[in-house]
Amino acid sequence: MRWMPSQVELYEQMSLLSSGMVAAVRARDWDRLTELERDAGCLRDTLATAQEDSASLAADLARKHSLIQRILDDDAEVRRHTEPWMERVCQFLGGERRHDPPQARSTETDETAAGGCGA
Repeated sequence: MRWMPSQVELYEQMSLLSSGMVAAVRARDWDRLTELERDAGCLRDTLATAQEDSASLAADLARKHSLIQRILDDDAEVRRHTEPWMERVCQFLGGERRHDPPQARSTETDETAAGGCGA
């Protein structure tokens, strides 16, 4: 049977990716940001299917909460850098920026991203 990391390990990996995304956006390294976003999407898909036994769930809950909060904080930082730029691009192109709900934007990004998991 193939080894599968625990949910906490997956969240830790996701947190490392999100920290890398913050560093990439601050450095305006858009290629690296795109690569990390793709990797995070693949990891998110893996996390969605990961099974966790109930014994470890209780022990790891606080750690998961902390990691998720850090990931959300990193996401907010990335958005603070990218959203103004996207707004300028939309204005330059003569269109208005869509104000879709975050989930709709996330799904659209995942479906249209170049490459894919393991690429």
